[in-house]
Amino acid sequence: MKLHQLSVFMENKPGQLVAPCKALADAGISIITLSLADTEQFGILRLVVKDATEAQKVLEIAGFVVKVTEVIALQVPDCAGGLSELLARIENAEVNIEYMYAFTDKLDDKGVLVFRFSDPDRALEVLGEDVEVVSRVDLYEKLGVK
Repeated sequence: MKLHQLSVFMENKPGQLVAPCKALADAGISIITLSLADTEQFGILRLVVKDATEAQKVLEIAGFVVKVTEVIALQVPDCAGGLSELLARIENAEVNIEYMYAFTDKLDDKGVLVFRFSDPDRALEVLGEDVEVVSRVDLYEKLGVK
């Protein structure tokens, strides 16, 4: 199960982060999780929202360049070694992790991490059925997103 993530490109200078967040808020769109990365010149705000299509429209109308990508949310045991075991399986299959970030909330006492893989289908194949992939429905229902 893949999630749609929005990548919003913006200048790396003070005050730039409020505009996309406000545009989404004004449209009644809640941000479920986010990540912010930067270079000297620009930043990339990565967002997971319930309705990526609507959020993309809102942000583009507000003047932002937005790209939609597929990511995978995985439940990871919240214990020493939980993440390293998952990462080893991915590494052994030679699938690249382009980036990852975490949710602040847990699901079923497990951490939830968002992964952008170079080959998401191969990553899911390698991880098999014993790794819990979080579907959009499960994610939104369990986190109480409206």
